[in-house]
Amino acid sequence: MDTSLWWYVVLVLLVGLERVAELVVSLRNARWSFSRGGVEYGKGHYPFMVLLHTGFLAGCVVEAIVADRPFIPALGWTMLAVVVLAQGLRWWCISVLGHQWNTRVIVVPGMPLVASGPYKWLRHPNYVAVLAEGIALPLVHTAWITATLFLLLNIPLLAVRIRAEEAALDTALTK
Repeated sequence: MDTSLWWYVVLVLLVGLERVAELVVSLRNARWSFSRGGVEYGKGHYPFMVLLHTGFLAGCVVEAIVADRPFIPALGWTMLAVVVLAQGLRWWCISVLGHQWNTRVIVVPGMPLVASGPYKWLRHPNYVAVLAEGIALPLVHTAWITATLFLLLNIPLLAVRIRAEEAALDTALTK
């Protein structure tokens, strides 16, 4: 295994650790939300989302190793920059939403809609980060099959999730 592939595996593992950090924040925020009357919506899609995101990280590594994908510097470094920017956007979203951010769709009735930070310009900026990372992380080491599959599977999932979020927010904001 060449040096670039080792570094790529480290990168994917670091992204995996970042996901664990997100889950820790999410669990803390879920407890906060439920203690204030929060209601969870769209539970049905969540297991598929967890499976897809876990499989995505595994797919990045497996494809790069098994298919012996090369590191192409112009592509790899550009995609690494996109991955870093996506992480920055994701954590900006998390920090702006504070206790209201979660990997699940949990809405606390009566809480105001957040319209600052990236939410000033986009209704769902976290999903921009998800899509950017879903394309860029595999392409750091030219794992184009993983990038394509993730995109094709994640777009319908995001459609379901965004519908669930919008319905949840509409319900909470009208109460």
